[in-house]
Amino acid sequence: MDYVSALVPPVVMAVFFIGLVRTIIKSQGGPNKAKEDAAVDAALARAEAAKQAPRPGGA
Repeated sequence: MDYVSALVPPVVMAVFFIGLVRTIIKSQGGPNKAKEDAAVDAALARAEAAKQAPRPGGA
């Protein structure tokens, strides 16, 4: 029975990993894709503007 206890953790992790990958793939696109893309674009624009903004005091 030692072989069973040695195989259970990898099998359990593999099952959860496959479930995670399937969830990620299924959540791509769909009705919320445009909203998610707009949120990412806005965050990138804010980061770019903050990087290019001159700092007060010339530092």
